[in-house]
Amino acid sequence: MKNYILDTSVLLYDAQAIFKFGENNVFIPITVIEDIDHFKKEINEIGRSARQASRFLDELRKVNSLSSGVELPGGGILFVKTGRASAYNRLPEGLRDMNRKDSHLLAVALDIKESTPNTPAVYVTKDVSRRIKADALGIEAQDYESDKVDIEELYSGFRELAVSSSLVTTFKEQGFCAVKERLHPHQYITLTDENNQQRSAYGRFDAQKNGIVRLVSESREGAWRLKPRNNEQLFSMDALLNDNIQLVTLVGKAGTGKTLLAVAASLFKTVDENVYSRILVSRPTLPMGKDIGFLPGTVEEKLTPWMYPIVDNVELLMRKDRNSGRHTRGFRELMDMGILIIEPLTYIRGRSIHNQFLIIDEAQNLTPHEIKTIITRVGDGTKIVVTGDPYQIDNPYIDSSSNGLSYVVEKFRDQEVSAHVTLSKGERSRLSELAANLL
Repeated sequence: MKNYILDTSVLLYDAQAIFKFGENNVFIPITVIEDIDHFKKEINEIGRSARQASRFLDELRKVNSLSSGVELPGGGILFVKTGRASAYNRLPEGLRDMNRKDSHLLAVALDIKESTPNTPAVYVTKDVSRRIKADALGIEAQDYESDKVDIEELYSGFRELAVSSSLVTTFKEQGFCAVKERLHPHQYITLTDENNQQRSAYGRFDAQKNGIVRLVSESREGAWRLKPRNNEQLFSMDALLNDNIQLVTLVGKAGTGKTLLAVAASLFKTVDENVYSRILVSRPTLPMGKDIGFLPGTVEEKLTPWMYPIVDNVELLMRKDRNSGRHTRGFRELMDMGILIIEPLTYIRGRSIHNQFLIIDEAQNLTPHEIKTIITRVGDGTKIVVTGDPYQIDNPYIDSSSNGLSYVVEKFRDQEVSAHVTLSKGERSRLSELAANLL
């Protein structure tokens, strides 16, 4: 058994964290309760977590006094701890500041460690500097890793198989071949001739047929005159154009074409093929660097700066189609006709989205709970595409391993309703590719 001390960042990240430590004791410093109170009025996911954590604690308070300990469903005991002045006085001189939250939190952790020498004490926080300070004081410190995914081991969505020349020929002629390897549903496969490395064929593993099938995208001219420039884009386009795949996740660095491919496929499926009634695009409204403050105007006017990347991609595709001699609608016309809808994620809770092509861009800034809230809104006939780069995160409460995008990729890798592709080759421009790799 261990004593886990949770700080504010853990409860703001996951309000249910207090129930996820099994039969161990969970301690919450009273400073955390005060800290959470400051976030309760915020109209975002952090505010929601703060309110939910307060409700959980209030319900447990009715069972027994939080200072005496309340038994948790998992078998552990929850305490709200004030900490003794003696522990506070034992902090290094630089940390003895009554106005600093870190000092109160570390004093409580130190008090628990010293008062229960036979039970290991672990300080749990998502704040890196607090973990360093705790470690310097001899307190074991850990990150909250309930929803962590090893970013270096993130599922890529495709693999290469070395096969005989005859199998490559058979697949190219028949569009199917059985395999003995254990593959994930809708995993993309490059069949490479073991005698000739330059000869290969591309396919997708179909779990129902228990074999590799021909790509849907290979039989198409290209969505809105957009042709894939590499294997990863070819795989991505196949997933986007396949009506049997309801969830598509695209992960990649800047310039790999994630958003452009998603927008092109949505226009093709909605405007050309009429498979979906409209396109719904949304993305988190988190600034990169210093924010410029509140924006005036209607919801659409406020969202305009955030949605410029979507506008740029739509206009690029429109220009390509106009150059082909075909009459196309403009971005504003698509908006006015209700074919293209841009909405903030703030308003998605409680909705039921049917028969739409839903694009969630920059999803690396979402928490696992937020991504769950979004995907559970998907109704019949809707396809959802989630894109992002786990290495470009602006949300201070998550990182490359704990964000919602990485989380959903790993959780859905064995589900037949989903497909995933990790894109690594930049195609925006030579300069963009160099910047992404060198800077």
